[in-house]
Amino acid sequence: MKELRIRSKIWLEVDGQSFLGDGRYRLLSAVQHNGSINAAARDLGMSYRKVWAQLQAMEKSAPFPILERRVGGKGGGASQLTDEIMVLMEQFQELRNQVNKEADRCFAASFQESKN
Repeated sequence: MKELRIRSKIWLEVDGQSFLGDGRYRLLSAVQHNGSINAAARDLGMSYRKVWAQLQAMEKSAPFPILERRVGGKGGGASQLTDEIMVLMEQFQELRNQVNKEADRCFAASFQESKN
């Protein structure tokens, strides 16, 4: 028998515009992990231009700075996430976990009833 499951998606908005969802969460995590936008783009299999555009869109609407950058040169450039976005990402991850648990609970209650 094929299994029926529930899936949910959440995202944060700023002034009605999408700000942080699963895709941008992965992008920010890749920047933090790799220490540069270019390396994050390679890691995600995306063009630098697309990653840069996403980050610029986020920074434009963000209520706080997102990236701390060091311009390239002899040692190369680097980017890391600000403390504010790191805290927001932790909160987002916790919220996403709670929403998924609650969705699973509601699904089990609703669909268990239909089996009886």
